[in-house]
Amino acid sequence: MAKHPIQTDSNGNKFRIKHLKNQQTDDAKLGHLRTHYSDHPSRALTPQKLADILIGAEQGNIIAQCELAEDMEEKDGHVFAELQKRRRALLGVDWKIVPPRNASDAEIKDAEMLQEHFEDMTMLDDVIFDMSDAILKGFSNQEITWQQQGSLWLPSNIEFKDPSWFMTHPAQEPGQNRNELRLRDNSAEGEALQPFGWISHSHKTKSGYLARSGLARVLAWPYLFKNYSVRDLAEFLEIYGLPLRLGKYPTGASQEEKNTLLNAVMSIGHNAGGIIPKGMEIDFQEAAKGTQQPFEYMVGLMEKTISKAILGGTLTSQADGKSSTNALGNVHNEVRQELRDSDLKQIANTLTRDLVFPMYYLNGKSYRHQLRAPRFEFDITEAEDLKAFSDSLPALVDVGFKIPLQWAQEKVQIPLPKDNEPILTKGALGQEQVEKSEQVKLKAIRKITALKAKSVEPEQLDSFTKQLTNDMSPVLQAFTSEVQQLVEQADSLEELQQLLAKFDLSIDEASEVMQQAFVASELAGRFDIETESGEGE
Repeated sequence: MAKHPIQTDSNGNKFRIKHLKNQQTDDAKLGHLRTHYSDHPSRALTPQKLADILIGAEQGNIIAQCELAEDMEEKDGHVFAELQKRRRALLGVDWKIVPPRNASDAEIKDAEMLQEHFEDMTMLDDVIFDMSDAILKGFSNQEITWQQQGSLWLPSNIEFKDPSWFMTHPAQEPGQNRNELRLRDNSAEGEALQPFGWISHSHKTKSGYLARSGLARVLAWPYLFKNYSVRDLAEFLEIYGLPLRLGKYPTGASQEEKNTLLNAVMSIGHNAGGIIPKGMEIDFQEAAKGTQQPFEYMVGLMEKTISKAILGGTLTSQADGKSSTNALGNVHNEVRQELRDSDLKQIANTLTRDLVFPMYYLNGKSYRHQLRAPRFEFDITEAEDLKAFSDSLPALVDVGFKIPLQWAQEKVQIPLPKDNEPILTKGALGQEQVEKSEQVKLKAIRKITALKAKSVEPEQLDSFTKQLTNDMSPVLQAFTSEVQQLVEQADSLEELQQLLAKFDLSIDEASEVMQQAFVASELAGRFDIETESGEGE
């Protein structure tokens, strides 16, 4: 059934479906946004200038703060690298469109329809990556261009928009929201974003108003102090790395002669040569004593602070050779994973609201209410250790635990098979194993035949025992050698008990020898019975 030309979005805002084909920013009154260029506020940045930028953002002017965040990411390689680790970790994670609880057949079918369209959406990774820009700046906006394909409305393009195009609502009256983002249209309140036209993602790296929720405000101070130290280090290397050049002129020298000597002193450090009038001297004094360590320490301290703010730790960023142990590195990596999961959950909520719901509303046949809309979910569950799980689960079942099959499948992240889908089974012996078993039987038969072909002497009665002893001797020798090594390795009886408890005794070779002996003895018995039966006849 065709949709009514005037619709209402999840926030109660009315819009016309025909307007979905056009981008809101194509409006002529917003043309000035396309000619806006960054002022690069990081130039000549001082503590006072930085404080003014942050205060201005709190009062609604977020342009300078967003442009400063761009500058920090471009100018500081450490900030860029750490942000890339956090943002790129969001890509490649499995996702799915989940129908609502107790979904009807129609709702399940609509969720499957959305799943197919999202899988065909080649720009989805770019959308997720651009949404993660909000980790630094607090928000990220992407404009959707819709295209009608038959009876379906699908996104044809999703374009990232510069953060400087937006402002926060001044919220000077009751009911207005300071966290609402609006386009800068040269009015006091700005222009509201068109319904179904934007993926507007606000990321909470810290609590507070939108303008204060990004990491840029946290990183700005260590970025500033680090750059002070980098500048001081450059001056130190320029000044203290060269010897002092001291020129001496005789009493009564003219100003022209003094200038000649000064030029020679200034240029000789770079040109390694020069001329001066006779009677003048140039002395090279020893370079001033100093060290770069204080500057390097300050730079390193600020970089560690930046790493902690972005990734929650430092051991996944760089190793100092002192505190970087494998155990601590694993702990810090777990913190990174917790940050990744939190980022993915926030992004999934925004995608559900701004992309899944509009596609469901415009194309779904089961739509009744926004609370029954499908959800976009990332698969952030970790699979159980298969070995530990397979060892413990049978024991729980044996003592009476009632464990649902679907729960066990989800724990190991192995999906239930669909109708008539081939599954793995516990197979019979392979062809190679069958041939090996047949060879064992033939070998035993040959030995029995050879024994029976000879007269039965007393010493031949123990032939099976002797053969078994000979075959088992190297196997038992290997067992005793391994146990002897454990005894020599242990320093106490308690340690020996622990080593023996962990000792993995392989009985495959011994089992094969015993199997041959059992087969041989069984066939020999059958041969005796058949022989006696033949003689009796």
